[in-house]
Amino acid sequence: MTARGVLAIDAGNSKTDVAVVAADGTVLGKARGGGFQPPAVGIEAAVDALGHTVAAAATAAGVTAAGVTTADVTTGGVTTLSEPFVAHVSACLANADLPVEELELAAAVQARGWGLTTEVRNDTFAILRAGVDEPRGVAVVCGAGINCVGMLPDGRTARFPAIGRISGDWGGGAGLAEEALWFAARAEDGRGEPTALARTLPAHFGLDSMYALIEALHRGRIPAARKHELTPVLFATSAEGDAVARSVVHRLAEEVVALSTVALARLDLLDEEAPVLLGGSVLAARHPELDEHIGKLLAAKAPKAVIEVVTAPPVLGAALLGMDHIGASPEVRAGLRAHYA
Repeated sequence: MTARGVLAIDAGNSKTDVAVVAADGTVLGKARGGGFQPPAVGIEAAVDALGHTVAAAATAAGVTAAGVTTADVTTGGVTTLSEPFVAHVSACLANADLPVEELELAAAVQARGWGLTTEVRNDTFAILRAGVDEPRGVAVVCGAGINCVGMLPDGRTARFPAIGRISGDWGGGAGLAEEALWFAARAEDGRGEPTALARTLPAHFGLDSMYALIEALHRGRIPAARKHELTPVLFATSAEGDAVARSVVHRLAEEVVALSTVALARLDLLDEEAPVLLGGSVLAARHPELDEHIGKLLAAKAPKAVIEVVTAPPVLGAALLGMDHIGASPEVRAGLRAHYA
């Protein structure tokens, strides 16, 4: 079998999408699996789990008929092929936050034998590439966390470590919820200025005070994982005119603009017309006040920047990065994009 095409992987914290794409841009098979969390389970176990989703996509693509047999499936549930079934693996992975982590993960993926070559990038690059017709621009993603990357057709990139407060990060859905709780708790007990958050946050869980909410979170009656539900409450409270909530929303806008303008400057795009793509659950929600403030601040610092919200699935971006690698034509890339439209 002659390996051709691309294996595209977009693996986030909560879900993974895989696509087998022929060299002509035809999507041959797809599969969805669980989240990709090497910090929690280790690199090998995380890539093992990824292998199940790859195997499902390969089966959907009819790869078995092309030379993959049951004898090629080894112990431990790891799908190892007797020969590569694609030319290139383009994997955009959560938790690949540093270049050294990308190299470690690329080695682990390459060892599985799925492709002749492998490139691993942080999953934010998938969102960026999904939103542009050529690999040029900047993307800011705000979901559970916040991150920003930029890239140019010549291969240059701009990025941040994006591993929390130790790398200077502020924002993300989890951080916004924590910030809202902080202001609300201090408002109720008198240490801070009044804010409607002291009422709206506990009300979301059917409680009548911040003290009750603090106790419920501390004692586990409300799982800590549910704190992210408070981010939309923060935006709703801001939209109702609460000054404290609005200050948090405006600070997020400032952070988005700080990230994007630094990335644009690193790529010499600050004074050029260039896309600034917004993605992730918080930014894709299109909160009017947040969008308006981002637009105003960005226009002052990068007047030629063009703001867009990415709606295409990130696995498309992983596939397009793979197509860039194998030198696919613009027509092939356009056909692939049309498949996901």
